[in-house]
Amino acid sequence: MSVPEAGLIGDIGATNARFALVQPDGSTIPPRVYALNDYPSLSDVIDAYLAEESPERLGQAVLAVAAPVTGDQITLTNHTWTFSIEALRRHVGLKRLRVINDFAANALAIPHLGESDRIQIGVGSPVSDAPIALIGPGTGLGVSSLVPTQSGAVPIPGEGGHVTMAPADAQESAVLDLMRKRYDHVSAERVLSGPGLVNLYATLCELSAVPAGPFTPAQITNPRIWDEDPRTREATAMFCAMLGTVASNLALTLGARGGIYVAGGIVPTLGPYFAQSEFRARFEAKGRFRGYLAAIPTYVIARPLPALLGATALLKQP
Repeated sequence: MSVPEAGLIGDIGATNARFALVQPDGSTIPPRVYALNDYPSLSDVIDAYLAEESPERLGQAVLAVAAPVTGDQITLTNHTWTFSIEALRRHVGLKRLRVINDFAANALAIPHLGESDRIQIGVGSPVSDAPIALIGPGTGLGVSSLVPTQSGAVPIPGEGGHVTMAPADAQESAVLDLMRKRYDHVSAERVLSGPGLVNLYATLCELSAVPAGPFTPAQITNPRIWDEDPRTREATAMFCAMLGTVASNLALTLGARGGIYVAGGIVPTLGPYFAQSEFRARFEAKGRFRGYLAAIPTYVIARPLPALLGATALLKQP
């Protein structure tokens, strides 16, 4: 008689790794969070997690990583870790290891979200059996989609965070013109991420000929700081508007009439401010296609760690 096996799920970003165990009965142990910089490699942090949880028998794992998954060798986009999928599988002693892009895992979570797990911004209603798109600013900018097929919805991973950022008004043009003097490519991620918020703030300070303060992304989006330095408020407002631009580009490109979901660590912390920002107005501001976009709903994912939910769904698939 075979011994029931637990499954490991993980969400490895650019700053933190989060792991949980899915028990043989389908229940999930609450996740633990580890700072990447505290460990030399992914195998080391997995060893540390398994030493703490001590599962009796571990059979398979699904790991969502902030990187393109194009072969056996994986290198995180915004961190120095690199690993071989097969070598990691053997190191942990797994029968099966699936490694997927972190935003593909976020996309897989969408069908499993409850009403309280998402907050609608603006109007619009989802069209059943239409593609769904996902975008999420955090340490980087993740993008993916979920496409319906006869055998179920399929996540489409991509690197849409690295598309070229386009301005929508004169102020954004001035900001991007200045940033292009520093970077060989000003992608959407250069402005729509934690480091991107710092880039926006520093560039607005430079354009205003005032010194930039040593603010973190969390401080730039903190209303208590806005009165201290108005450029932090400007940067936050520009961030929300630019996110609307990129989200609407994504919706038009994919025909994502099933809805656009916003994930990542930044937007949920903005609370009601995000709903009142220019995000939705900019999302719809596409000239002749305003009506097309106005019908598409946009949501903020409020559930913590949705990638683990998506990883769990994949773990349970045969």
